[in-house]
Amino acid sequence: MTVVIYLVGTSDTKAAEITYLRNLLVHPGVDVCTVDVGTRGAGCEMDVPPAVVAGHHPDGIDAVFGSGDRGTSVAAMARAFAGFCAAHSHEIAAIIGIGGGGGTSIISEGMRELPYGVPKLMVSTLASGDVAPYVDTSDIIMMPSVTDIAGLNRISRHIMHNAAQSILGMAANPYVAQGDIKPSVGLSMFGVTTPCVTQISALLEDQLDCVVFHATGTGGRSMERLLGEGMLGGLIDMTTTEIADEVVGGVLSAGAARLDAVMASGKPYVGSVGALDMVNFWAPDTVPDRFKDRLFYHHNANVTLMRTTAADCAAIGTWIADKLNTATGQVILLLPEKGISALDIADGPFWDPEAQAALFGALENGLRATDTRQVRRLPKHINDPAFSAAAAEAYLSIS
Repeated sequence: MTVVIYLVGTSDTKAAEITYLRNLLVHPGVDVCTVDVGTRGAGCEMDVPPAVVAGHHPDGIDAVFGSGDRGTSVAAMARAFAGFCAAHSHEIAAIIGIGGGGGTSIISEGMRELPYGVPKLMVSTLASGDVAPYVDTSDIIMMPSVTDIAGLNRISRHIMHNAAQSILGMAANPYVAQGDIKPSVGLSMFGVTTPCVTQISALLEDQLDCVVFHATGTGGRSMERLLGEGMLGGLIDMTTTEIADEVVGGVLSAGAARLDAVMASGKPYVGSVGALDMVNFWAPDTVPDRFKDRLFYHHNANVTLMRTTAADCAAIGTWIADKLNTATGQVILLLPEKGISALDIADGPFWDPEAQAALFGALENGLRATDTRQVRRLPKHINDPAFSAAAAEAYLSIS
């Protein structure tokens, strides 16, 4: 069986490197399709020329080549390549790209449109820095090019050889699903809610494929993306701390769209308020001055947790209630009265009954209860096994 590896680059600036990689990828059982995403004219003949890619822009080819401004053209080509990848996703067994700043931006935007599990390898001059804008919630593998991609040399040949062998290995040995027949459910977890979520998983693992996500911004977005793509059957969203960061201004927000995918999906949702007692920052000197008089807990040298106030909690509760009111499926929200994180417990560093009252009050007052939308208080701590059991039972009752 022949597989097709897509090799992507900007031939106007990377012709020699693309040709070198193309030759390395020639292998029995492998077809290589070269795709040119250059915006300044062709540098070598490739299977898919820039004009064909640009034609996938919603506004047509002129959106890519008509502005005369390189930055505008690069952004437009990135959008066009995303459309190209979406259109050809069924035939791409694996994809490898090489690029500097512009190329990495273009190619990674397209790679993010491909399904999880399709091998995606980006050889980039930017791969040793902050790659979050390029990877986001996808499974792109970023490989540092070490040298600039500006001609072949003893270093670049070695790096690209390794890249070629890596993508060949992944394409030739695809993962074979184990034929799981259990329905799947996504769960959100943070360090301070780990006992809660691990207990739920243990209770449900015989019936459900429990897929746990770290609630660090990317985790929440990934969880909801997979739900939207049909890879998860519902959510047990115990740890909504990303919403505190979105509302108050921390560093681990999942964005303003958090909860939108599940509310629109109609799939079962059991939620809670795990770790809404905290907003996340990096090292202490990264905390904005406007928060200098707040209560902090130094989790480690690089993570600083700030206690949410009663006013913060009221705003967070209103934000969540407004989202839940748009649900098209069954929703159960569980409120643990004895604390919402490992720090929020009687005599703990974040124990604050006033803040909890503000949070729970905003949720109960804001949520429009119906037969399919409920909020329940439980006289337990979120990490109490009895609370986990109640969450598991609630999910089974609506799934």
